[in-house]
Amino acid sequence: MSAGIVTVSYIGASVLFILALGGLSNQETARRGNLYGMIGMGLALIATLIGIVTANYGVLLFGAVIGGFVGWILAKKVEMTQMPELVAILHSLVGLAAVLVGYANFMDHNIALTGVDKTIHDVETYIGILIGALTFSGSIIAFLKLSAKIGGSPLMLPARHWLNLGLLILALWFGNDFLNESATGGGMVPLILMTIVALLFGVHMVMAIGGADMPVVVSMLNSYSGWAAAATGFMLNNDLLIVVGALVGSSGAILSYIMCRAMNRKFLSVIAGGFGTTAGSSTPAAEGDAGEVIAVQADEVADMLLDAREVMIIPGYGMAVAQAQHTVYELTKQLRDKKINVRFGIHPVAGRMPGHMNVLLAEAKVPYDIVFEMDEINEDFPNVDVSIVIGANDIVNPAAQDEPNSPIAGMPVLEPWKGKTTIVLKRGMATGYAGVDNPLFYKENTRMLFGDAKDSIDAVLKAVSN
Repeated sequence: MSAGIVTVSYIGASVLFILALGGLSNQETARRGNLYGMIGMGLALIATLIGIVTANYGVLLFGAVIGGFVGWILAKKVEMTQMPELVAILHSLVGLAAVLVGYANFMDHNIALTGVDKTIHDVETYIGILIGALTFSGSIIAFLKLSAKIGGSPLMLPARHWLNLGLLILALWFGNDFLNESATGGGMVPLILMTIVALLFGVHMVMAIGGADMPVVVSMLNSYSGWAAAATGFMLNNDLLIVVGALVGSSGAILSYIMCRAMNRKFLSVIAGGFGTTAGSSTPAAEGDAGEVIAVQADEVADMLLDAREVMIIPGYGMAVAQAQHTVYELTKQLRDKKINVRFGIHPVAGRMPGHMNVLLAEAKVPYDIVFEMDEINEDFPNVDVSIVIGANDIVNPAAQDEPNSPIAGMPVLEPWKGKTTIVLKRGMATGYAGVDNPLFYKENTRMLFGDAKDSIDAVLKAVSN
């Protein structure tokens, strides 16, 4: 394959990746966006294998088959509730690849560069390994947190900001040593020391971030993995990797900014950690009859729904854990068949990764036109007869508005308490991922339906159908 055809193929793949990002920005076009991305990646792989690779086809084919098989197994095996941690662990592989490529590139003695070209090459290698190592270790910690293998509470070390600053200074110091030693044929020692520093920085950075900020962490690590891929592209002199990495890196950074704005958080404060550090009070005195909740049964919920004209469903991570989205859709169909207007209200950070609830609802074939974002729906709650909160906690917590000292103070939330009645489906009275108590549960117009979300919705559906 000629160089011209490879270039055209790379341009076509880049266009398809841009179309994929555009498609993924909307629920209705997300499937098409995924298709564009897959076609673009296939085109890029074929062009690279035929037009760029000149040897070691057996090793390459072996690796591709093994990697493809592992990916296929993971895609078939992983439940939707495990998607956030799957995304995190895949980000770690991108970071690891950047580190390995960086070291291979540094140790490739066939690359004969001098002067400014040598310096630029060394800087590319150093930055690629730095970003890759940080992404790798940070993504591993995110995976462990999201899969509940370690606690979600932030690790607040004394003088943690000074520690981060010290690690940054060390990375810059080793970078200077690396450039100086590489010019004379050395540089391996400072490169290894920097890699250790970057790994430690990635661990500390994510460990210091609280549970409620984990969706931002996922998008942030997505951005880092993109920049790691771009750095790899510079090291390999591959234009497509540079373009794709820049697209992923910039889109991840923009998504992180959007999510931070939706949470009334500054991006730097998320990175610094501390959100949800102070445990929520278990005695919300501001609510009057604190500690008193009103429990209901499924048939009572069914009666309230059948008497309603406007119903709002607010899904959270509990719906994902219970795999209740299909039953929720069946209930939605039953109510809509009875001329009851049912809509869904989605908070930007509901779940454990960006768009988690949208993915679940799309999987259950909930119509896109009845799914609304928080900003589109919040003003409608005074006209809602029944709001059903399914396994959500922090995203419907009025303490964000009413309690200035709350760890989630200032975070925009959905406001179901402004409606006529709120039904909250929970297993118990445990706090959400941020560890903050929720005064919504104690309000006079709130009713608690305790139990597994799927079992509860099944019982309500049965009562509505009779």
